[in-house]
Amino acid sequence: MSFDPLRLEAALAAHDDVWRVVVAETRGSVPRGPGTSMLVWADGQDGTIGGGRLEWEALAAARAGRRGAIRHALGPSLGQCCGGAVTLHISHWTRDLLDEVDFSGGLAAIGHTQPGPEVMEAADRLRDNPDAPSPLLVGDWLVERIAAPSRRVHVWGAGHVGRALVSVLAPLPDLSVSWIDDAAARFPGDIPAGIDRIVAVDMPRLAARNGAEGEHLLLTYSHDIDLALCHALLTAGAPRIGLIGSDTKWARFRSRLRQLGHTDAAIARIRCPIGNPALGKHPQAIAVGVAAEILAPQEQDLA
Repeated sequence: MSFDPLRLEAALAAHDDVWRVVVAETRGSVPRGPGTSMLVWADGQDGTIGGGRLEWEALAAARAGRRGAIRHALGPSLGQCCGGAVTLHISHWTRDLLDEVDFSGGLAAIGHTQPGPEVMEAADRLRDNPDAPSPLLVGDWLVERIAAPSRRVHVWGAGHVGRALVSVLAPLPDLSVSWIDDAAARFPGDIPAGIDRIVAVDMPRLAARNGAEGEHLLLTYSHDIDLALCHALLTAGAPRIGLIGSDTKWARFRSRLRQLGHTDAAIARIRCPIGNPALGKHPQAIAVGVAAEILAPQEQDLA
């Protein structure tokens, strides 16, 4: 996991002071691994470092103004059954402080004291070795890579299932999620942090221009729009497409797509229905099934 300035910026847009708590180092059995982080403000948080007494202590330390590295032996000092040890790094942020950080090099060095040469040496190690683990704790400084999502997911449709799916996908690491609909009023007022909301009056036209990029999940309010999106995305060369619907809907779509000139090999790039039918048709159940497919190894055809 990596430093996500967009997530932090979204939190700062709603709260004047935000603390970032990062699992910097671990030893033995621990709830979460290095790089796991959460954002904390006076009356809330975003994310988790594993819950339990460790998280409770971290929340209290952040809100009390603690900064830098804090070490915990989970068994002896906190009474947690994991038994390992965790070093947390806490940093305090405001909008002005975030504006001062230079993210152009793909790295962030975060601390509240004068950095020594060892901080720059740690940054060089991460920069020169893409496989080096991140973050690196150097005294009270934390050196991290900037988050660069490895997968881009487009969710087409802001209805009940689209809302449920986006809420499940938003916290997942290494995903960049774009959420598209043709009416601004269809989106909820509280879109999760980091989600790119797009209002496109003509969604199939947008799909035709940008369809070759990333994975696409089709959940719109209209079968006609769903079909037009399938046609546009296949024409654009989209490698992975997921379509909500029944077996009957999919049989009709396959027939229509053949009539539009698509080969069976191309149509096979569409998965319908998406999710796990055994979980039921409740929007959250569908969202859980789709998210599970996305989290599965990419060798499996998830969409």
